[in-house]
Amino acid sequence: MASTNDLKNGMVLKLDGGQLWSVVEFQHVKPGKGPAFVRTKLKNVLSGKVVDKTFNAGVKVETANVDKRDMQFSYMDGDYFVFMDMDTYDQLHIDRKVVGDAANFLIEGFTALVAQNEGQVLYVELPAAVELVISETEPGVQGDRSTGGTKPATLETGHQIQVPLFITTGEKIKVDTRTSDYLGRVNS
Repeated sequence: MASTNDLKNGMVLKLDGGQLWSVVEFQHVKPGKGPAFVRTKLKNVLSGKVVDKTFNAGVKVETANVDKRDMQFSYMDGDYFVFMDMDTYDQLHIDRKVVGDAANFLIEGFTALVAQNEGQVLYVELPAAVELVISETEPGVQGDRSTGGTKPATLETGHQIQVPLFITTGEKIKVDTRTSDYLGRVNS
């Protein structure tokens, strides 16, 4: 348990019958008239939904203990991604639904942040950008600008993104894991 006066960004609260909410931002408000209160913006850890919630100052809220660890992606086992804790070498099987969009950018050996609460995996978070190889793309034709200078390309993970016309098969590029945007070439 913690008081609303102790809230910090990133703290995870257990509200509304056990749902986990992460504090995105908070503000202590002391109006001239009436009691003080805390205005917060909370993000649901599982669904990603963001809501505004106001608490009276000093009210007790239940906090959740979220264990965040860097783990290395090892291999696929059916619909499960197998991650290895680099400290203990324990293996953790994580369902594809929990991995979500991060699956588009995972190759063996990549490190991701795995968040758990009471043994349940909440989410898998990748770095903002990763470096991947283009496994297939059509050659860009000079003068073809009808698509704004981009073409589809398939990454080594099988995920398809838009890249500039000058990118060729086999090149290593940097990709934004949040938006699937091309960020640039990687010089080897």
